[in-house]
Amino acid sequence: MTQPVNPPARLLMGPGPIDADPRVLRALSTALVGQYDPWMTATMTETQELYRQVFGTRNDATVLVDGTSRAGIEAALVSLLAPGDRVLVPVFGRFGHLLAEIATRAGAEVHTIETEWGQVFPPSVIEDAVRRVRPKVLAVVQGDTSTTMNQPLDELGAICERHGVLLYSDATASIGGNPLETDAWGIDVVSAGLQKCLGGPSGSAPITLSPRAVAVLDGRRSIEAGIREADDVVSDDPIRSNYLDLAMILDYWGPRRLNHHTEAASMLYAANECARILLEEGREAVIERHATAGRAMLAGVEALGLRVFGDVAHKMHNVVAVEIPDDVVGDEVRGAMLEDHGIEIGTSFGPLHGRVWRIGTMGYNARKDTVVRTLAALEHCLRRAGHVVPQGAGVDAALDVHAAADVHAAADVHAAADVHAPGDVHTGSTAPVGAPA
Repeated sequence: MTQPVNPPARLLMGPGPIDADPRVLRALSTALVGQYDPWMTATMTETQELYRQVFGTRNDATVLVDGTSRAGIEAALVSLLAPGDRVLVPVFGRFGHLLAEIATRAGAEVHTIETEWGQVFPPSVIEDAVRRVRPKVLAVVQGDTSTTMNQPLDELGAICERHGVLLYSDATASIGGNPLETDAWGIDVVSAGLQKCLGGPSGSAPITLSPRAVAVLDGRRSIEAGIREADDVVSDDPIRSNYLDLAMILDYWGPRRLNHHTEAASMLYAANECARILLEEGREAVIERHATAGRAMLAGVEALGLRVFGDVAHKMHNVVAVEIPDDVVGDEVRGAMLEDHGIEIGTSFGPLHGRVWRIGTMGYNARKDTVVRTLAALEHCLRRAGHVVPQGAGVDAALDVHAAADVHAAADVHAAADVHAPGDVHTGSTAPVGAPA
């Protein structure tokens, strides 16, 4: 006889997925309604506006792709790139290789530049490659969890504008935990996922597209014969996927509500709640919470005498790569973390497989208690494996980081209260004290 689904208790402190926020889990369990029920379409419209704020954009074309974050990546690339179009992909980890593979399968002419894993690209190097390749699209990962590196994007939009190139970024692992300003940085397309810093389950891929990107889709627009009207224009070179055709997905989410697929209602609810939770706390506050948890984990593993992989100055806030000591077997320590403490941490891929552990502090798990619990467990497992570590040093270092952050936050609150105190000369008003401002 089969058993009901009853997963073991786990604290997911790897590179993702992470434990979903309880509010998101509750949202997943709520009742279904029909895809054209007025409540459903109103919720879709509300979710679009929530994600505009999450992405830092006013793009009308901000929707969900029903599928994991990879569905969002593939939808972006297959919709932007016609066969033969040139695309440039800077590769600094596994997921740059993924962008190149997806673009190749879409029939694009793919050009790559590569740097050593653990490093990122200076903008000048990317601009030199753009000038040489003259691509239609520059496709770049923001945060690559395979190396934990965070590629700076803030100068790439201006580079692309100078050269007439569309800029696409995969922000699956970075959005919510690291700064991302779609409009201010001039990014044309950004895709994401819920299962990392947004604190939800895998299965929905928020995406936003600039008017320039939508114009590219319009040139390849198609409408299925079964729902096509007499005056609908159909491209001779349509987007080469039906399910991941962003032009048709935009028609589904837009005023026409043209049927494309049955919206994944439960995932819509989850995505809506992920965005709502983030915006209630505040985008900057969430990023700072991730930064603090990341600093605490970094300080903790270094206090245990462990080395951190890669250029720490360009490390993502929400995951750290720890070099595995020579005197332990990495998978055995990971296994002990899971078996004895119920905590999952990750290994990595390719040239880093077996060389590093990846420890995440993201989403609902970017908290002091989860950091402390993970460091205490790691210290115990290392000691049991025969590796000498300073007792309690990791936990102490992490607690010191959080204590310093608390002091800094309290000082900020006090300063803000001073600025806004009634009648205070620091109000910023030019009116005399006591006069109407």
